[in-house]
Amino acid sequence: MSSAPLQTDIVIVGAGIAGLAAGFELRRRGYENFRLLEASERPGGVVSTAHLAGIPIEEGPDSFLTEKPAALELCRALGLGEQLIPSHDAARRTWIWRKHRLRALPEGWQMLAPARPLALWRSNLLSWPAKARIAREFFSSARAPETETSVGALVRSRLGAEVLDVVVAPLLSGVYGGDADELSLDAVLPRLAQMARQGSLGRGLWRARRRRGANTGAARPLFTTLQNGLSECITALAARLESHIETRCRVSRITKSGEGYQLECHDQAPGSPAGRSLQIHCRKLILALPAWAAAELLRELDGELAAQLAAVPYASSLTINLAYSPAPPLPDGFGVLIPPGEGLRMRACTFIQQKFPARVPAGWALLRVFYGGVRDSEALALSDEELLALATGELRTILGLKQPPAAGHIRRWPRAMAQYTVGHGGRQQCIQAALARHAGLALAGNAYRGIGISDCIESGYAAARKFIHA
Repeated sequence: MSSAPLQTDIVIVGAGIAGLAAGFELRRRGYENFRLLEASERPGGVVSTAHLAGIPIEEGPDSFLTEKPAALELCRALGLGEQLIPSHDAARRTWIWRKHRLRALPEGWQMLAPARPLALWRSNLLSWPAKARIAREFFSSARAPETETSVGALVRSRLGAEVLDVVVAPLLSGVYGGDADELSLDAVLPRLAQMARQGSLGRGLWRARRRRGANTGAARPLFTTLQNGLSECITALAARLESHIETRCRVSRITKSGEGYQLECHDQAPGSPAGRSLQIHCRKLILALPAWAAAELLRELDGELAAQLAAVPYASSLTINLAYSPAPPLPDGFGVLIPPGEGLRMRACTFIQQKFPARVPAGWALLRVFYGGVRDSEALALSDEELLALATGELRTILGLKQPPAAGHIRRWPRAMAQYTVGHGGRQQCIQAALARHAGLALAGNAYRGIGISDCIESGYAAARKFIHA
């Protein structure tokens, strides 16, 4: 990294998927006068593919939702269309560990309630009183209040504590790593919040399913990934942006400078002289960082904005990939969710060879185990040996899996998952109001309007478009 002062029009801080998407959008629209700064040695953030026993494994997310098109379209724009592979939805089934045995989540369950009442009636997951409570809700005309509420509060009042504890809590934990009693219904499930304000959740989901069934087009897979790993998307983006990216460049301070911003950066490259720094001046600035990291950099510039960003809570998590050969017998389906209160620390386990058969060689099994979340951040402090012993022991309990793995891989993600808790909408309004005071400042990432890969891509695009031709 050069020690000479650098002038540029736009600086993007953070080369996770949101920052890379912002850079891609700038170049796609013919804009070249920008720099993308990344503190670590590699771009991509939590989108990270490694290899275990020769098998590509995901250390972070393993796929993206197909119904949100941004990630799919980006992969195709990068020439990765032939690598896209769908989830094997014909075998899609989710298991819930309850009362010392695996029980299938009823077919058609849509996060908070069932869309197929008859499938629920045949299920052994919930007690008969809980099923009766769901049936009564189906015919209810009650409407949820317009005021913001938590997912837990709505489900408990509509469907009862058993549905919340056994089904909704583990489903939400699997996606957000969060607590249903803290997550905002409007922020995490806006479509279902709207249904709840119109009447019965169950009836609304049943009607939505019937409308989808009337569409004769081929059903899209629920998830999509890349044959050789999601890092292929990162590699392709980095190649497009190579002349603009500076890795191992940590921004430590941001101040106002005239009509633009002054950034103080430090060279983190191995062997670089201690204290070597670089000053960068830009007219416009995109912070594609976790909200807490953006808050630290903006505290001197705008204390009120920094306080609102710092108020966005985060959860930590870790993934353990375990490869088995020969593949042990496993139940059909995509994996297992474990409700709180079942005496286990594991949050979930995904069977990758059944979710994405093309990703795993024949005769092998690849399990992804999840720990952490808001209720168990202490899991990240366990040693690798303790975590492997914990995971294999709990898999023996859940799946009867006595066979040791051929190989294992652990990745910790501290403070990586933004939590859209009650009040998230108000925080976002305050953040946007504060941003309005800074015409040359934009934010991107998973702390604002969605935590998925496509959401982050869209946030990067939006930040870039804010400044094009400005």
